[in-house]
Amino acid sequence: MKKIIYPEKKDWMEILRRPVLNTDTLRNTVKEVLDKVKTEGDKAVREYEERFDKVKLDSLGVTETEIAEAEKEVPIELKAAIMLAQKNIHTFQRFEGKKVQTVPGVTCWQKAVAIEKVGLYIPGGTAPLFSTVLMLATPAQIAGCKEIVLCTPPDKNGNIHPAILFAAQLAGVSKIFKAGG
Repeated sequence: MKKIIYPEKKDWMEILRRPVLNTDTLRNTVKEVLDKVKTEGDKAVREYEERFDKVKLDSLGVTETEIAEAEKEVPIELKAAIMLAQKNIHTFQRFEGKKVQTVPGVTCWQKAVAIEKVGLYIPGGTAPLFSTVLMLATPAQIAGCKEIVLCTPPDKNGNIHPAILFAAQLAGVSKIFKAGG
């Protein structure tokens, strides 16, 4: 961390300048990754996991055993907090589909139609954001999505943070994959 104490006014613009990503080669890099995954499938994803997350995985899918073991590791206080948060999200996200007469003779209403499948990316690794699981998966569950698929990067041992797995199970996630660091 770089500390800046009482900088001169002439230096403010430079200090506040945000880093800029050179996107000239980004399109080609993304295309290369997508093409490799399309042609090689899971093999390519496992290679990228090894390259970027520094973990060698035999399988990308999270097993029921891993989920059961993770649930045992989540402290009861955290489980209670996650369950309360999910209940609050359920309460807030309730869809009522009210009819509204906008002008005499014209009635409008909302209709919720679930997407059949949704894919969620959840940051993991050093900052597992299990709250993001709840904020994305719970509305999908409420909407009636038939399949909710979650991808999140594993830690260096090839594991997903237990709280992410607990929240995913609570929020109705259908499949969980170790990918995406």
